[in-house]
Amino acid sequence: MKVWLDDKCDIDCDRRTPSEWVGVKTAHEAIALLKKGTVRALSLDHDLGDEESVGSGYDVLEWIENEVVTNGFIPPQIIKIHSANSSVYPKMNLAIESIEKLAAKNKQGE
Repeated sequence: MKVWLDDKCDIDCDRRTPSEWVGVKTAHEAIALLKKGTVRALSLDHDLGDEESVGSGYDVLEWIENEVVTNGFIPPQIIKIHSANSSVYPKMNLAIESIEKLAAKNKQGE
């Protein structure tokens, strides 16, 4: 499964959910799909609306990172960012790099 997290995923705009991707609008929805263990690609927007109620793309990355460390979670093979928020892009990118390193370390320890 490929998951596209974006609050505008069903609106006719530049970031409409690509075909063959499942569009979700909240961090909670994305995490619920990740928990099923079938997500192989994940593309994240950061700003989803009211952060307290819907979360952010970064919240998803924090959840993945925590699960990799505490439960040996295997993250999606592909994690990318499509957020237009340039100020959080570096922070999100660093989280992805950390997830990849932690997952590789877990794999070596098997």
